[in-house]
Amino acid sequence: MQESTADAASDARFRALPTRPGKIVAIHLSYASRADQRGRRPQHPSYFFKPSSSVAPSGATIERPAGTELLAFEGEIALVIGTPARRVGLAEAWDHVGWVTAANDFGLYDLRANDKGSNVRSKGGDGYTPIGPALIDARAVDPTALRVRTWLNGEIAQDDSSAGMIFPLAQLVADLSQHFTLEPGDVILTGTPAGSSVAVPGDVVEVEVDVPGGPSSGRLVTTVVEGGAGFDGDLGSLPAVDDLQRTEAWGSREAAGLSAEAPGSGDPANTGGSDAESPASAGTPVLSSAGTPVLSSELRAKLESVPVAGLSGQLRKRGLNNVHIDGVRPLHPGAKLVGTARTLRFVPNREDLFASHGGGYNAQKRAFDAVGEGEVIVIEARGEAGSGTLGDVLAIRAHARGAAGIVTDGGVRDAAAVTAVGLPVFTVGAHPAVLGRKHVPWDVDVTIACGGATVQPGDVIVGDADGVIVIPAGIVEEVVDAAIAQEEEDAWIAQRVAEGHPVDGLFPLNAQWRARYDAEREGRTA
Repeated sequence: MQESTADAASDARFRALPTRPGKIVAIHLSYASRADQRGRRPQHPSYFFKPSSSVAPSGATIERPAGTELLAFEGEIALVIGTPARRVGLAEAWDHVGWVTAANDFGLYDLRANDKGSNVRSKGGDGYTPIGPALIDARAVDPTALRVRTWLNGEIAQDDSSAGMIFPLAQLVADLSQHFTLEPGDVILTGTPAGSSVAVPGDVVEVEVDVPGGPSSGRLVTTVVEGGAGFDGDLGSLPAVDDLQRTEAWGSREAAGLSAEAPGSGDPANTGGSDAESPASAGTPVLSSAGTPVLSSELRAKLESVPVAGLSGQLRKRGLNNVHIDGVRPLHPGAKLVGTARTLRFVPNREDLFASHGGGYNAQKRAFDAVGEGEVIVIEARGEAGSGTLGDVLAIRAHARGAAGIVTDGGVRDAAAVTAVGLPVFTVGAHPAVLGRKHVPWDVDVTIACGGATVQPGDVIVGDADGVIVIPAGIVEEVVDAAIAQEEEDAWIAQRVAEGHPVDGLFPLNAQWRARYDAEREGRTA
């Protein structure tokens, strides 16, 4: 169809739309091809907002800011709401979509780290949401038969259809309408398939949405230009990239011009981004970019509710006795630590090895730059407390990255300042020396020994005033559910003892007391 006339006719940015959008809602992971590429598939859709000021028309340019390198394109199907939708069901959701068109959800990976899944700075820039050039009447198309294609300098880069989506288009409308009113003119960006990559100044990116043999949005054309302005570090975070960001932006290590080294053998892991921050859901095997499990909010809450002593007892019942990180104590005695392990290994200091591995962007710095939300940095320092293994700057970095905490069987330098950061830290004690006195930072995301316990990336780490325990990820739900049940039983026993009953026969429960407990429990849950 022909391009629509915008209500805001004087503003060329919105000439492909019926009006300036009140809100633009974008989804994280939504295509099976993209999920397979990323190595994780969410159970439910998750979203972020983009400002309407980021909209641009076909034929516009987009600036790659000075000092940055990873401006990535994402061809997408855009839905434009035609009539208000509030708490609509799946069956009628599509009736509230007025039009369909093409969009390009540009993102600057250099700015992903500090905004994580919100993507405020990495995806909110002026011109970062080209839309158009023409609208397709939603009533004239089957929402499961839409195709989206992207070209980079005339070469096809993305080619997929709505049939390949994890979440149908109508589901996105219905789901969002549960939470707020979708108003006429609002835009939903429905995610990108595999093939997203980096565009550099001079590149031309084109996106088209169509029904093969039927209506088309026409090609949405955007040209990348070099920007002259950079960012002021006194005002906010500066752009930063590493090999993991390059891998994610380009789509693979090879495309990024890196060696074929496997992630986890030295690369920093995920530092956040559009579909990298989709939250985990209970019962879903969601993985981080480092390949480690992501705890669901439900499972995390369960682990936070159970003392380490209770978890230890359940692990012992399953034959796991050597799962305690011995000798470490919390800098914040009342803090609870729950997260998945990211590991850092130090080897004993040797002057030639420290010269080759201790400086620059070493393993220690990579670990703290790479830790993700809800993860715990676990450090192997061989129980050597005669040197610091981290200080306040690295603790601040981990806190800013959303880490759940730090465990080290070595010392902590600037202990008062580290404590003030507020991040749960377990250590053998404080020491003023830098790590070069005793340690060489050697490797990240490998199996390590910490406090006498073997820790692998992805193990679940739980700590409280009693100490820190390591739970294999494959049995964590079984263990925590059993621990919760045991805690309930122990609390009931404690009440009976407080009433004056003798311990004999009650702790543990004999048959008579067991029958009474089971009867009362059934009554509570009936």
